[in-house]
Amino acid sequence: MKICQVEKTLVATSRIGQLGTRRLLVVRERGSSSKQVAVDPVGCKEGDWVIIVGSSAARTAAGSNDYPSDFTIVGIIDYWDDDSESGRK
Repeated sequence: MKICQVEKTLVATSRIGQLGTRRLLVVRERGSSSKQVAVDPVGCKEGDWVIIVGSSAARTAAGSNDYPSDFTIVGIIDYWDDDSESGRK
């Protein structure tokens, strides 16, 4: 699991049918400038801090082991006690 912040929605009009209508979001890993694309089954908004899972856990969290996802958001973080400035207080 990783902690990431939602940066924006990724718009992809041409995509495989298995994705259905699930939203794709650009997320940035906490403490990094690296960006990833994650499936959003929980309804996040820009700026939210989220928990993402990868690999086979991402496919399972998205709803099926056949689902084409490397990262899936599994929760929105409401609060955590973190001394760094990147944490939501």
